[in-house]
Amino acid sequence: MTESFVCTRCGRGDQGRIDRDPFPSDLGARIVAEICASCWDEWKERQMLLINHYGLKLHEAASREFLYTNLRIFLFGEEGSAASIDTSAEGSVEW
Repeated sequence: MTESFVCTRCGRGDQGRIDRDPFPSDLGARIVAEICASCWDEWKERQMLLINHYGLKLHEAASREFLYTNLRIFLFGEEGSAASIDTSAEGSVEW
């Protein structure tokens, strides 16, 4: 018998789970246990935008912590302010 699953973020149970822990940590295990694949895909898109917008260097601990904080806010609704992405200048960058 399959265990029922309802995503903590979207409240849906028909989106399927993530196949494996995205991180080798308690946070990764929590994501697999509570977040559906659809919401995880939404986070990956948001993460890419944050990395590019803020010019994050993922080898730096501060950049990784910034992403982890925003992940917790985005996926689990934890307290804090999510980083904003200003799109007002989108398409106006000249090289």
